Amino acid sequence: MTQPDKQPDDTDEESDAVRIAVTGSIATDHLMTFPGKFADQLIPDQLHRVSLSFLVDELEIRRGGIAANICYGMGSLGHRPILVGSVGDDFADYRSWLERHGVDTDSVHVSELRHTARFLCTTDEEHNQIASFYAGAMSEARDIELGPVADRVGGLDLVMISPNDPEAMVRHTEECRERGLAFAADISQQLARMDGAQIRGLIEGAAYLFTNEYEKALVEQKTGWSDTEILDRVQTRVTTLGPKGVVITRKGQPETHVPAAPVDRAVEPTGVGDAFRAGFLSTVAWGLSLERAAQVGNLVAAHALESPGPQEYRLEREVFLTRLTDAYGQSAADEIAPHLP
Repeated sequence: MTQPDKQPDDTDEESDAVRIAVTGSIATDHLMTFPGKFADQLIPDQLHRVSLSFLVDELEIRRGGIAANICYGMGSLGHRPILVGSVGDDFADYRSWLERHGVDTDSVHVSELRHTARFLCTTDEEHNQIASFYAGAMSEARDIELGPVADRVGGLDLVMISPNDPEAMVRHTEECRERGLAFAADISQQLARMDGAQIRGLIEGAAYLFTNEYEKALVEQKTGWSDTEILDRVQTRVTTLGPKGVVITRKGQPETHVPAAPVDRAVEPTGVGDAFRAGFLSTVAWGLSLERAAQVGNLVAAHALESPGPQEYRLEREVFLTRLTDAYGQSAADEIAPHLP
């Protein structure tokens, strides 16, 4: 990444710090567990008029939102990510939590009219999920301009555009192109809402395109672009495969497959993809290879999967390095160790 000159008043950061802004949702997660299988309750010839209610065993209320989850993970790895999004006036405690974990929240917009977004998700025993999302204050993210954010921190090296108010995603992407800012595209949860033209607009020129395996196919179906045509338009395509790991593809280069990190016990899948992105972006910011980025991403994702919520995991240095060595070898740990807090 090209790094802009530091401003004279940036005395609290190292001169070579990479500045990454993460735009997207900031929400409270209501996570429920159904002790059965959704598939057992679905009648194939009645799917056009589904009427179901699931009696759940557990309810956990957690801090969440994709952008906030990514920032939490990056902060836990020693970075100072810049969170960009919109919240309600009920954000004060959440703000304090994020600041304590290394996140810059000074560019978060506070709505005077709406509450912070809510994510309601039910997970079955096979880790399938049915979810709803109330946007609330997130709808005002479309009014946020990235220019003042860049001016405040002395420039931006990368803007992560993750699921958010659709108009905000479009605005942030267009502004990145106009200002010459590198950006990463992560449409994921908004793929169902957006049409092909909108998705094409979010992808064109991205430094990174993040999807899972299903989203990869959906992107190709909705845009009408083949995998090759997408690689003509993005620098790096990152496709997470769940327990099969991750695949990294770049035009004209061999595909890189990185196996998943071992998981001690799967607890809650919400936020696992966000944790992966946090680890991946953190490693890229350290200037290491894409393979190392995927390895760190996979290990942070494993920590998240073993935790009861998307910001409940802890990254303890020695434990992290031991698990990294076990999963990917001593050379991986040796490269990562100097960068961990």
